[in-house]
Amino acid sequence: MPASQARHDVFQAVADPTRRKILKLLAEKEMPIASITERFPITRTAVNKHLFVLSEAGLVTSRKIGRETRYELQPEPLRELQEWLSFFEIYWDNKLSALKNFVESDED
Repeated sequence: MPASQARHDVFQAVADPTRRKILKLLAEKEMPIASITERFPITRTAVNKHLFVLSEAGLVTSRKIGRETRYELQPEPLRELQEWLSFFEIYWDNKLSALKNFVESDED
């Protein structure tokens, strides 16, 4: 699903720590829901709900292989996050440079 057609906001989707962990798992390889579920202290239903939100945001896709559903990361929507965060890099670079100058100029 193209990011323009996503039904959930990418920012909302990655706001949850469990969903971020699921994305990290899927960055390594495509996985069935059973393999994903065994890595979390939550129910399969809860994992399925997280996968639904990620899917609606365009961050994961699923496909059936026999009786198994496999999930795969779709990193393209994460570009929106990267672009938003890169806007603020200059702010942090400036603040860190100012702190460095302050610390180095302190002669006490």
